[in-house]
Amino acid sequence: SVPIVGFAILPAFTNQERSSIDLGPTDNFPENEWIEATFLLEPAEGEVSRRTAFVRNNGLLENVPSYTIISNRCVHLGCPVQASGPRNEEERKTVKTEQAEIGLTPVLPANYTCPCHGGAYDIEGNRTAGPPVRAMDRYKFAIENGRLLLLEPYSVAKVEGTGARATLEAYGIQGPGEHVDGLSGWLYPIQPQDLR
Repeated sequence: SVPIVGFAILPAFTNQERSSIDLGPTDNFPENEWIEATFLLEPAEGEVSRRTAFVRNNGLLENVPSYTIISNRCVHLGCPVQASGPRNEEERKTVKTEQAEIGLTPVLPANYTCPCHGGAYDIEGNRTAGPPVRAMDRYKFAIENGRLLLLEPYSVAKVEGTGARATLEAYGIQGPGEHVDGLSGWLYPIQPQDLR
């Protein structure tokens, strides 16, 4: 039974970091506007690794750049969440980075909805209706040489406030349907893989 337990538990404790995702120059993200960014998580794997994030430049908070970057993975079962509001396809950009091509489309979401089972989220990613058990996952970010880089994702129970002044508690990334706080958060097993 030792090999079985080792294969089941060891991945949770090994270094599974991925490199950052270059989303291109920060000039492509105007302040207080939402941009839908599509990117390849693993360019060598091709389209099967395509992901989407909703990015808003919140401006500066105490002279530090602030961005809200929300994953479009529904926290119910992992279906792709969509922005409910107009998309400006005419202003869609394709940015070439060293890793791959990034698609950037301006969107004006009133909220976010999941077409699979009716999950709904507000503009900050908080669950408002349907079966999701928490707020939408987010990405950490960095700015290097004037370029916005996506770092590791993290899970969120609830977001208080909006934009740069929003407060939240970050948890390690959890799978769809898994709580991150309270008693339910303790009842789920350790995640053995990076769920980005």
